[in-house]
Amino acid sequence: MSGLSRLLRPKSIAVLGSGWASNVIEQCRKMGFAGPVWPVHPSKPSISGERAFPSVADLPAAPDAVFVGVNRHATVEVVHALAVKGAGGAICFASGWTEAGEAGLQDALVSAAGDMPILGPNCYGMINYLDGALLWPDQHGGRRVESGVALLSQSSNIVINLTMQARGLPVAYVACLGNAAQVGLADLGAALLADDRVTALGLYIEGIDDAPGFAALAEAARLAGKGIVAIKSGKTEASRSAAASHTAALAGGGAASSAFLRQCGVAEVETLPELLECLKILHRYGPGLGSRFCSLSCSGGEAGLVADLAAPRGIDFPPPTAEQRARLSAILGPIVSIANPLDYHTFIWGDGPRTTDVFATMLSGYDAGLFIIDPPRPDRCDPASFEPALAAIEAAGQITGKPAFPVASLPENFDEERAIAMMDRGVVPLMGLEAALGALKAAQSPAGLAGWRPLPAASLSNTRLLDEAAAKGLLAQAGVAVPKGVSAQDLAGLDVSGLTAPLALKGLGFAHKTEAGAVRLGLSTLEGQAEMPGATGYLAEEMVNGCLAEVLIGLRRDPVYGATLTLGFGGTMAEVLADTVTLICPVTEDEVAQGLRQLRLWPMLDGYRGRPRPDLAACLTSVMRLQALFLTEARFAEIEINPLMVTRTGAIAADAVIWEDEP
Repeated sequence: MSGLSRLLRPKSIAVLGSGWASNVIEQCRKMGFAGPVWPVHPSKPSISGERAFPSVADLPAAPDAVFVGVNRHATVEVVHALAVKGAGGAICFASGWTEAGEAGLQDALVSAAGDMPILGPNCYGMINYLDGALLWPDQHGGRRVESGVALLSQSSNIVINLTMQARGLPVAYVACLGNAAQVGLADLGAALLADDRVTALGLYIEGIDDAPGFAALAEAARLAGKGIVAIKSGKTEASRSAAASHTAALAGGGAASSAFLRQCGVAEVETLPELLECLKILHRYGPGLGSRFCSLSCSGGEAGLVADLAAPRGIDFPPPTAEQRARLSAILGPIVSIANPLDYHTFIWGDGPRTTDVFATMLSGYDAGLFIIDPPRPDRCDPASFEPALAAIEAAGQITGKPAFPVASLPENFDEERAIAMMDRGVVPLMGLEAALGALKAAQSPAGLAGWRPLPAASLSNTRLLDEAAAKGLLAQAGVAVPKGVSAQDLAGLDVSGLTAPLALKGLGFAHKTEAGAVRLGLSTLEGQAEMPGATGYLAEEMVNGCLAEVLIGLRRDPVYGATLTLGFGGTMAEVLADTVTLICPVTEDEVAQGLRQLRLWPMLDGYRGRPRPDLAACLTSVMRLQALFLTEARFAEIEINPLMVTRTGAIAADAVIWEDEP
């Protein structure tokens, strides 16, 4: 496939199809596209006042970009003709391909395109607001800009809705993927970011087709100083309810996709307003916003609301320094309590210099500031009295060199005209308090590790369960500590004379032994023990003494992200407590340690309230050795230790499950 620059930044456009062609021509006219737009139609002499050419071969030159708005069967023929003509690329609009069970027809389309890039099929189109080039058959809400963000979506309706935003966000490109038969998410995202006029990338993702390619896209964006923010849909897959292991249940849904985005350094948000507000931050400031915020408002109610809404998002407001407190008290007087969030009251309202002094003094000690301000609606009220405070916010940002965000608690309280004017001056208004906080949290996304790529996608479907004795033998060979034990085909064959009571007796051949009644604990002897129905053998072990924390470790192949690592609170209540974090392999020991610190369990691993501290180093070593075993042995579909019993001086795998590919 050749590059996408001609398709995305065309100097000439061709359109095929009658009604759709008319729409594309009209949209190009409205946006002031400077190049020629050539309709192609076998019988009509003109479309929308433009001379029509009877066939692709009759075009006066090879077009840079083509909107193909004909039926699916004709699309294949037209795309082949365009490739022969030397066109720069095409949008394939028609539906009825793989999504309708016509995989063969879609394969024929890709073959017909050859090296010519195509978007789609089943693709709504592309808008270039920088150059006024629209291969777009519908209305949209955008405007010409000199620079801005790119919006890339796997849903046409979602991105159409996004173009209607009235939040002041400058949008440079809008692009849809459709079925992505040839050009995928990573390819198109990289091509959009390659335009120097594009400042950030916003994604609506339904599925990631090339995880290593996406990770490469994220790293290239980071190196270019451009942020990416995404919404990942489809996080509630029903497979979790049918999972065969704790790991599968706990790592299902959106855990793997969120972990992947986080490790790539891509910001993730949950809502469309958060996406738009985060893009405004990335457009102005790039990725890596600091995490130390201050908040200022002239109302105690607003200060309390900010604190309440921020806490669940993991945003806190560190107190001001003694120097700041002294300066602020001198300006605001003894009645105002100096805190963060700061209610500065209205004693300085309308006094531009004093307000600027307060705002700059507070902001100077933080990475960024939220300034809650809701100007009255201009159609029924006079917002003039709010102008000094708005000007002071802007001045505070200039004085300190820190991001100063005017935040309207309700999005409609900054009208579009005001929002655009602020953005043009380099001030980022955030519209809607909840969306603002979500966007600010997302914009803190840490950069991914340089060169990190997930493993190739893998899914082993024809798997079998190893019994626990065999699984623990493999763990021991890998250097993971396991209890001393013996195994046999039947109870009579178990010789426990070399073991020290208390003992654990387990039936082999069960994925969930507790639920099957195949675990008996605290035994001093095996005398009188009954057979366990369904057991394929038996394992007797010494019980682990001195356990201070139980940890779940699970690795499993993933059909999108290669392999996942799940860490969590272990034991029989693992799924009920659902205290887990998921990472995408490969991971470093530092990343594992950071993951453990995210758990509610973490205080138990850190000597909670004077308790003895478990051997965290042994726990981390076990995780890393388990990962090495899993990544070395491609036949393993899943390995789970639940629990890893962490003592003061070690960590022992009390229970282990391994699923492997059937030979």
